[in-house]
Amino acid sequence: MIQKISAPVSVDLVYSHQTRQSLPRRIMWDGRVYPVLKVGLHHTYRQGRDLFHVFSVSSINIFFRISLDTTTLHWTLEEISDGLPN
Repeated sequence: MIQKISAPVSVDLVYSHQTRQSLPRRIMWDGRVYPVLKVGLHHTYRQGRDLFHVFSVSSINIFFRISLDTTTLHWTLEEISDGLPN
């Protein structure tokens, strides 16, 4: 079931100079640490002058959609899903 959330989270982001990619590796939310096992889609969008990076990632049994506001460098958890239908 997909659940919309708008909560601040902490994210460990790793940059590889070889592939020139920045990828999230861990999400810290609600007192728990979720290792990122797979990065799915990544896209950007602008809201006025602000640029946002949105990542769809999965942990063990949970899918997350997180966004990075490049102006403030704050991460937001937008959605979580357990993969089960409503």
